[in-house]
Amino acid sequence: MHNSLSEAIANLASSVVDLLTAVFGLVVPWTPLAAWIAFWLFAVNWVTLRETLSKGGWIALVLIGAIMVLVWGSIAPDQGTFDFYGLKVSNFVEKAVYVSGLIVIMFLAGALQLSGCCSKCMQFEEPVQIAEHHGRDAGHGHDSGHGHDAGHH
Repeated sequence: MHNSLSEAIANLASSVVDLLTAVFGLVVPWTPLAAWIAFWLFAVNWVTLRETLSKGGWIALVLIGAIMVLVWGSIAPDQGTFDFYGLKVSNFVEKAVYVSGLIVIMFLAGALQLSGCCSKCMQFEEPVQIAEHHGRDAGHGHDSGHGHDAGHH
């Protein structure tokens, strides 16, 4: 009986290791996408980013996306044509689809944050407004030199 108990424990340990290996093999490939979603959902203040994008920042986003496609397509060249839902597409079209998907996921994370869905999980500090100091403070105790004769100094 003692032998069968130790054998059952060894089988259980072996099964747990097999299960953890299988779960690890399923989770690890999706980790970069999960990190991408977590970053855009919890680390970015979408109220200020939305204002920046509406003031012309979308141009920078488009250019960054285009550079992502060019760099990714050059670094990871294709191994022939890629079958994308039955369509045969080239390497750069494939990368453009992936980058577009990442940008869509980014905006979906922003929409979730702006909806207040995850407001309990995060809190952004309001930036402290610092008055601009140009070197001539009117209240620093002496005249700024206005009205003096230029050759007097």
